Amino acid sequence: MTVSDIKALLQQEGLTPNKALGQNFLVDEAAALRIAEASGAAEYPVLEIGPGLGALTEMLLRISPHVAAVEIDAAMVRVLQKRFGKNGNFSLLHEDFLKTDLAAMLPLQEGCTVAANLPYYVTTPICLKLLTSVLPIKSMALMLQKEAADRFFAQPSSRQYGPLSVLARYYYDVSPLMSLSPQSYYPQPEVDSSVILLTRKKDAALLPLLPRALDAAFAMRRKTMLNNVKAAGFSKEETETLLAEAGIPPSARAEALPTEAFVRLAGAWEKSIHS
Repeated sequence: MTVSDIKALLQQEGLTPNKALGQNFLVDEAAALRIAEASGAAEYPVLEIGPGLGALTEMLLRISPHVAAVEIDAAMVRVLQKRFGKNGNFSLLHEDFLKTDLAAMLPLQEGCTVAANLPYYVTTPICLKLLTSVLPIKSMALMLQKEAADRFFAQPSSRQYGPLSVLARYYYDVSPLMSLSPQSYYPQPEVDSSVILLTRKKDAALLPLLPRALDAAFAMRRKTMLNNVKAAGFSKEETETLLAEAGIPPSARAEALPTEAFVRLAGAWEKSIHS
């Protein structure tokens, strides 16, 4: 969809972009096609988050066996139903993605990909939900504001480094796909955007306690691992044992530890529960 297409559709439906929902619609058709192709949608059903007026949806439907879209805005849902409701490979949920039961999305259970244009205000919680999802996600193509995208590549001891960085690095190979200027959207945002591609690692074993371990470790960034992990419900002695088994100095801070340290911590935590 071009800028003219977007404006005409909004006028036809009597709509204006919802600033509160961070609605900036993609108007770069070449970028939309490239994102759709890079997402892996040609091979698997795709989960699209926040389809808006359907610029990316249109490209996904051309190549994917099924597009399952989740949209929070009732006005956008009406437009999407008009545009794509008759497509046999399209399903649409009108709800908040953060409240969506992904395990119940049947078309995605045998393997799926994700494509999304994420508003900044809710980027982190959506990404954390995806990174810890039970869905067999093979790959993800995510449009993010550049600052948010940088967190996926953040290294230990950097300001952006945190749970999202660790989860992404453990479960996926992360690579930049393209940069998008404000001119690629309508209305134009005030910042540049990035599209990143996440490809699931075949050898990354599922660690159910990794998110919990990360939440504890990063609870207070300037506190030591001893204090942060202890606050998660362990005694001082239990915490010292847990950290020793994970090979983490009690005086270390989470922001300085590599991904492998948190993987060991999650494993030790799991072992302590069953011992």
